[in-house]
Amino acid sequence: MATAPGPALAARNRRVMLWMALVAAGMLALGFASVPLYRIFCQVTGFDGTTQRADGTVLVKPQVGHNLSIRFDSNVTPGMPWQFYPEQKTDTVTVGARDMQIFIAKNLSDKTVTGTATFNVTPTQAGKYFTKIQCFCFTQQTLKPGEQFRMPVLYYVDPKILDDPDNKDVEEITLSYTFYPVENGKKPS
Repeated sequence: MATAPGPALAARNRRVMLWMALVAAGMLALGFASVPLYRIFCQVTGFDGTTQRADGTVLVKPQVGHNLSIRFDSNVTPGMPWQFYPEQKTDTVTVGARDMQIFIAKNLSDKTVTGTATFNVTPTQAGKYFTKIQCFCFTQQTLKPGEQFRMPVLYYVDPKILDDPDNKDVEEITLSYTFYPVENGKKPS
Protein backbone atom coordinates (compact mmCIF):
# COMPACT_ATOMS: atom_id res chain seq x y z
CA MET A 1 0.00 0.00 0.00
CA ALA A 2 1.49 3.32 -1.13
CA THR A 3 1.53 6.22 1.21
CA ALA A 4 0.80 9.80 0.27
CA PRO A 5 3.84 12.08 0.15
CA GLY A 6 4.43 14.01 3.31
CA PRO A 7 4.02 17.77 3.61
CA ALA A 8 7.81 18.33 3.39
CA LEU A 9 8.07 16.44 0.07
CA ALA A 10 5.04 18.25 -1.38
CA ALA A 11 6.52 21.65 -0.42
CA ARG A 12 9.85 20.72 -2.00
CA ASN A 13 8.10 19.63 -5.20
CA ARG A 14 6.23 22.96 -5.33
CA ARG A 15 9.53 24.87 -4.95
CA VAL A 16 11.15 22.85 -7.74
CA MET A 17 8.13 23.45 -10.00
CA LEU A 18 8.21 27.17 -9.19
CA TRP A 19 11.92 27.36 -10.04
CA MET A 20 11.37 25.49 -13.31
CA ALA A 21 8.52 27.85 -14.23
CA LEU A 22 10.76 30.87 -13.48
CA VAL A 23 13.58 29.39 -15.58
CA ALA A 24 11.16 28.74 -18.47
CA ALA A 25 9.74 32.29 -18.22
CA GLY A 26 13.29 33.72 -18.15
CA MET A 27 14.28 31.73 -21.24
CA LEU A 28 11.16 32.92 -23.06
CA ALA A 29 11.88 36.55 -22.13
CA LEU A 30 15.50 36.18 -23.26
CA GLY A 31 14.28 34.76 -26.57
CA PHE A 32 12.13 37.84 -27.19
CA ALA A 33 14.87 40.21 -26.03
CA SER A 34 17.67 38.60 -28.05
CA VAL A 35 17.07 40.53 -31.30
CA PRO A 36 17.05 44.02 -29.73
CA LEU A 37 19.94 43.08 -27.42
CA TYR A 38 21.96 41.80 -30.38
CA ARG A 39 21.20 45.00 -32.34
CA ILE A 40 22.38 47.14 -29.40
CA PHE A 41 25.52 45.00 -29.03
CA CYS A 42 26.32 45.41 -32.74
CA GLN A 43 25.72 49.17 -32.65
CA VAL A 44 27.98 49.65 -29.63
CA THR A 45 30.82 47.43 -30.84
CA GLY A 46 30.54 47.70 -34.63
CA PHE A 47 30.29 43.90 -34.68
CA ASP A 48 29.52 42.32 -38.04
CA GLY A 49 30.00 45.58 -39.92
CA THR A 50 27.35 47.54 -38.05
CA THR A 51 27.95 51.25 -38.46
CA GLN A 52 27.79 53.89 -35.75
CA ARG A 53 25.23 56.68 -35.61
CA ALA A 54 25.81 60.30 -34.58
CA ASP A 55 23.82 63.48 -34.67
CA GLY A 56 24.95 66.47 -36.69
CA THR A 57 26.46 68.28 -33.69
CA VAL A 58 29.46 65.96 -33.34
CA LEU A 59 32.66 67.74 -34.31
CA VAL A 60 35.40 65.57 -35.72
CA LYS A 61 38.72 66.91 -36.97
CA PRO A 62 39.64 65.80 -40.50
CA GLN A 63 42.99 64.00 -40.70
CA VAL A 64 44.61 65.68 -43.70
CA GLY A 65 46.68 63.24 -45.74
CA HIS A 66 44.74 60.18 -44.51
CA ASN A 67 42.32 59.17 -47.24
CA LEU A 68 40.17 56.10 -47.72
CA SER A 69 38.21 54.86 -50.69
CA ILE A 70 34.53 54.31 -49.93
CA ARG A 71 32.64 51.93 -52.22
CA PHE A 72 28.85 52.00 -52.31
CA ASP A 73 26.82 48.86 -52.93
CA SER A 74 23.05 48.71 -53.44
CA ASN A 75 20.65 45.78 -53.64
CA VAL A 76 16.93 45.02 -53.52
CA THR A 77 15.46 41.72 -52.44
CA PRO A 78 14.00 39.49 -55.15
CA GLY A 79 10.46 40.50 -55.97
CA MET A 80 10.82 44.10 -54.80
CA PRO A 81 9.95 46.24 -57.82
CA TRP A 82 12.52 48.96 -57.21
CA GLN A 83 15.58 50.13 -59.01
CA PHE A 84 18.14 51.26 -56.40
CA TYR A 85 21.65 52.57 -56.97
CA PRO A 86 24.24 55.13 -55.79
CA GLU A 87 25.00 58.20 -57.90
CA GLN A 88 28.70 57.34 -57.56
CA LYS A 89 30.06 53.82 -57.08
CA THR A 90 33.14 55.05 -55.18
CA ASP A 91 34.41 58.14 -53.43
CA THR A 92 37.71 59.10 -51.81
CA VAL A 93 37.29 60.72 -48.40
CA THR A 94 39.58 62.24 -45.82
CA VAL A 95 39.37 60.38 -42.52
CA GLY A 96 37.32 62.53 -40.10
CA ALA A 97 35.76 64.72 -42.80
CA ARG A 98 32.01 64.62 -43.40
CA ASP A 99 30.93 63.43 -46.79
CA MET A 100 27.67 62.73 -48.55
CA GLN A 101 26.49 60.13 -51.02
CA ILE A 102 23.18 60.16 -52.86
CA PHE A 103 21.27 56.96 -53.54
CA ILE A 104 18.40 56.84 -56.00
CA ALA A 105 15.37 54.60 -55.67
CA LYS A 106 12.66 54.23 -58.27
CA ASN A 107 9.43 52.30 -57.97
CA LEU A 108 9.05 50.32 -61.20
CA SER A 109 5.60 48.96 -60.34
CA ASP A 110 2.07 50.28 -60.71
CA LYS A 111 1.50 50.14 -56.92
CA THR A 112 2.74 52.17 -53.97
CA VAL A 113 5.56 50.26 -52.28
CA THR A 114 7.12 50.87 -48.87
CA GLY A 115 10.61 49.61 -48.19
CA THR A 116 13.24 49.68 -45.51
CA ALA A 117 16.96 49.31 -45.93
CA THR A 118 19.41 47.25 -43.94
CA PHE A 119 23.08 48.03 -44.14
CA ASN A 120 26.54 46.85 -43.24
CA VAL A 121 30.16 47.77 -43.74
CA THR A 122 33.05 45.64 -44.92
CA PRO A 123 35.63 44.98 -43.77
CA THR A 124 33.57 44.28 -40.67
CA GLN A 125 36.24 45.57 -38.27
CA ALA A 126 35.86 49.03 -39.85
CA GLY A 127 32.14 49.19 -38.96
CA LYS A 128 32.71 50.72 -35.55
CA TYR A 129 34.51 53.67 -37.19
CA PHE A 130 32.02 54.31 -40.01
CA THR A 131 29.56 56.84 -38.58
CA LYS A 132 26.32 57.89 -40.24
CA ILE A 133 24.82 61.26 -39.36
CA GLN A 134 21.85 61.10 -41.71
CA CYS A 135 20.58 58.06 -43.58
CA PHE A 136 17.47 56.88 -45.37
CA CYS A 137 17.97 53.55 -43.60
CA PHE A 138 16.74 55.08 -40.32
CA THR A 139 13.15 55.31 -41.67
CA GLN A 140 10.80 53.52 -44.04
CA GLN A 141 10.63 54.86 -47.59
CA THR A 142 7.36 54.91 -49.54
CA LEU A 143 7.35 55.40 -53.30
CA LYS A 144 4.27 55.82 -55.46
CA PRO A 145 4.06 54.07 -58.84
CA GLY A 146 6.86 55.34 -61.08
CA GLU A 147 8.15 57.72 -58.41
CA GLN A 148 11.88 58.30 -58.12
CA PHE A 149 13.50 59.57 -54.93
CA ARG A 150 16.99 60.86 -54.11
CA MET A 151 18.15 59.76 -50.68
CA PRO A 152 21.24 61.23 -49.02
CA VAL A 153 23.63 59.52 -46.64
CA LEU A 154 25.78 61.89 -44.57
CA TYR A 155 28.74 60.13 -42.94
CA TYR A 156 32.35 60.26 -41.79
CA VAL A 157 35.07 57.79 -40.88
CA ASP A 158 36.15 58.29 -37.27
CA PRO A 159 39.86 59.22 -36.96
CA LYS A 160 40.21 56.53 -34.25
CA ILE A 161 40.45 54.05 -37.14
CA LEU A 162 44.03 55.27 -37.66
CA ASP A 163 45.03 54.04 -34.19
CA ASP A 164 43.42 50.61 -34.52
CA PRO A 165 45.96 47.90 -35.44
CA ASP A 166 43.14 45.76 -36.92
CA ASN A 167 42.47 48.49 -39.49
CA LYS A 168 46.03 49.56 -40.34
CA ASP A 169 45.85 47.98 -43.80
CA VAL A 170 42.32 49.14 -44.66
CA GLU A 171 42.35 51.22 -47.83
CA GLU A 172 38.73 50.72 -48.90
CA ILE A 173 35.47 50.48 -46.97
CA THR A 174 32.29 49.23 -48.61
CA LEU A 175 28.93 50.54 -47.42
CA SER A 176 26.25 48.13 -48.58
CA TYR A 177 22.47 48.54 -48.50
CA THR A 178 19.66 46.10 -49.22
CA PHE A 179 16.06 47.29 -49.53
CA TYR A 180 13.25 45.01 -48.34
CA PRO A 181 9.54 45.52 -48.85
CA VAL A 182 7.57 46.40 -45.72
CA GLU A 183 4.12 44.88 -45.37
CA ASN A 184 1.37 47.41 -44.71
CA GLY A 185 1.32 48.55 -41.10
CA LYS A 186 4.33 46.51 -39.99
CA LYS A 187 7.47 47.98 -38.58
CA PRO A 188 10.83 46.41 -39.42
CA SER A 189 12.35 44.28 -36.70
